[in-house]
Amino acid sequence: MKFSNKILAQTLVQLCLDKGIDHIVISPGSRNAPLTIDFGEHPDFKCFSIVDERCAAFFAMGMAQQLKKPVAVVCTSGSALLNYYPAVAEAFYSDIPLVVISADRPLNYIDIGDGQTIRQQNVFENHILYAANCIEGEDFQIKNETELNVALNTAIELNGPVHINIPFSEPLYQTTETQLVWPQNVAPRKADEELVEDLAPFIKLWNSCKRKLVLVGVLAPNSIQQRFIDQLSKDESVLVLTETTSNLHGENFISAIDQLISPLNEEDFKKLQPDILLTLGGMVVSKRIKAFLRNFPPKEHWHVDAKTANDTYFVLKHHFKTQANTFFAEFLPKTIAVKSDYQDYWLAINHKRLQLHQAYESEIPYSDFMVFSEVFKRLPKNIQLQLSNSATIRYAQLFDISTCAEVFCNRGTSGIDGSTSTAIGAAYASKLPTIFITGDISFFYDSNALWNNHIPKNFKIIVVNNGGGGIFRILPGEKDTTLFDTYFETKHHLTAKQLSEMYGFKYQTIDGEVGLSEKLEDFFSNEDRPSLLEIFTPSTVNDKVLLDYFKFIL
Repeated sequence: MKFSNKILAQTLVQLCLDKGIDHIVISPGSRNAPLTIDFGEHPDFKCFSIVDERCAAFFAMGMAQQLKKPVAVVCTSGSALLNYYPAVAEAFYSDIPLVVISADRPLNYIDIGDGQTIRQQNVFENHILYAANCIEGEDFQIKNETELNVALNTAIELNGPVHINIPFSEPLYQTTETQLVWPQNVAPRKADEELVEDLAPFIKLWNSCKRKLVLVGVLAPNSIQQRFIDQLSKDESVLVLTETTSNLHGENFISAIDQLISPLNEEDFKKLQPDILLTLGGMVVSKRIKAFLRNFPPKEHWHVDAKTANDTYFVLKHHFKTQANTFFAEFLPKTIAVKSDYQDYWLAINHKRLQLHQAYESEIPYSDFMVFSEVFKRLPKNIQLQLSNSATIRYAQLFDISTCAEVFCNRGTSGIDGSTSTAIGAAYASKLPTIFITGDISFFYDSNALWNNHIPKNFKIIVVNNGGGGIFRILPGEKDTTLFDTYFETKHHLTAKQLSEMYGFKYQTIDGEVGLSEKLEDFFSNEDRPSLLEIFTPSTVNDKVLLDYFKFIL
């Protein structure tokens, strides 16, 4: 086996191997040749070549999302590194361990007019958990080992992105058959799952309140033990609101938040206003629930998370710094079920909404709403479902999705960039067949994601193409103007057909209500190669259908 003769490259690669960081996404370049040689030559690493650095970083993030351990991305010097930033920001806010490794020029080559150089050190400082800036030279070996251990352990311990910047002087391609260094591997600290604080005051308050609202944001599948779900479901004073990305299902849980609260008036909101708001998980999709809780704030807002607590509703009182299961194991056995009509009242309202929802589905014209309804009804069971941002994730909140589906979306920054790349990375790492649903703008924006030799045969993409950024039509303001068409909705006549042919996807289309159900079922049944289904919908009716929906379910 060959090794780069660069001590820094050998040090980093050996530490990654020792810590189990064995999935490495490499973008081609010259300055990173020592790293490419050492990662690529070693049989214990799974290496992936992705040319586009932005796609590479999201692909790595998708793998880390599923593997639940750090995945590394490696790039050359210069602007290549900056293309990682969207994925770094997403990983930062989504608690995904992404290890960014950038090759660099030696420090004395920066800002002197040398080619392919920028100020790489600390370039992600606002969205990174740790930045390790190494220094070339044997005299700095102990310092470099310390920095690398801290960076890699931080990614493992805190579930987030770190940046390692390594300068290499030329020549870059020289190799040796000898391992030159045996770096000290400082083991990462094991997470402390004990809840070390007095819960008595919180339990006393919980047991005295008749209106407790549990709001769940982004959670990985199977995050909460079933016994805790069952206990929350049976408490009349507790109302649990979840979202598609919560991956949490209970008998009396309400998953379509906007469907429930959009038609409410001020008197209704006062009835819903909780005494205690208990929040779990990451980002919440619903803008309406955020507006409600800011305008009708709870007396107490508590958040449970081992890492962070966002003051989303501006009334956060306490952060329980532990895992949700650890908290519930200590907390719930000491609570009592309080007599209340809070849960029953809102479940009855929700039941009425669901009946009206079904009635509305039966009478609407062909539109985005109808297409999403049919797609979610006919999804196969036991799949991983990846969703893009903007309209796709918002429509998903309105429909029942099988509890057998594991649902993911890049909600850390809620950007449309990188959704396809993330889905492909997740599909590669998951044991489940993966279906990715996206809009046309998001799909075309990340079309380089398909330039990837690691796409599983059972990976499927559904593109809902309404000819532009249709979600902007539901926002206030004049719509029938050149300014709106060009800069907001961004009208276009592109299709995914040529991209599908170029990248070897089986391509199918739907353009109308006729045969919609049958074509969907045929698409889902094919698994001989990656497939793309493009569903064309009208661009002008969708906003009216959606806005009329919320009026109809009053």
